[in-house]
Amino acid sequence: MIIGYARTSTTDQTAGLGAQERDLKAAGAEKIFAEQTSSVTQRTVLRTCLDFVREGDVLMVTKPDRLARSTQELLTIEADLSKRGVGLIVLSMGGEKLDTRNPTSKLMLTILAGVATWEREIMLERQREGIAKAKSEGRYKGRPPSIDVTEVKRMKDAGIGPAAIAKQLGVARSSIYRLLDVGPPG
Repeated sequence: MIIGYARTSTTDQTAGLGAQERDLKAAGAEKIFAEQTSSVTQRTVLRTCLDFVREGDVLMVTKPDRLARSTQELLTIEADLSKRGVGLIVLSMGGEKLDTRNPTSKLMLTILAGVATWEREIMLERQREGIAKAKSEGRYKGRPPSIDVTEVKRMKDAGIGPAAIAKQLGVARSSIYRLLDVGPPG
């Protein structure tokens, strides 16, 4: 069975998700798992998809970055699939389909995943340089604080505990603990 997996990072990208699903169906995917979630969050549909595939199946994705966050994660997923007798096909690799059921495709996947990681790290480096330059010129102020420090301290002085403050302000407890420079209970 050919199983497809499609992912976009945000719910704004419905057209991108639809395009992935269309491409996967056109390439023969019989069942498609799709989700709209950032790659840095818990990807529950991916986990369900990986649990679903069985020996003899093929997992198909449109691009490697839809499946994994890093070269290491991509290769770990591919190794797990391979060990279980599941192939991996990546559709959009310069017009060629990459099918890890053959050794040349495994090599190409490793090389291309490494290039993608390098490209992302270069982009982040340029971003950091741009931010440093903007800061030195007084043009970068960063993201505005999401928590009113004065309000948090007022609430603490009124005897409200960190967990209750977090709940009232709709923020993570860890943010309040960090702001008040106290550890969580326990």
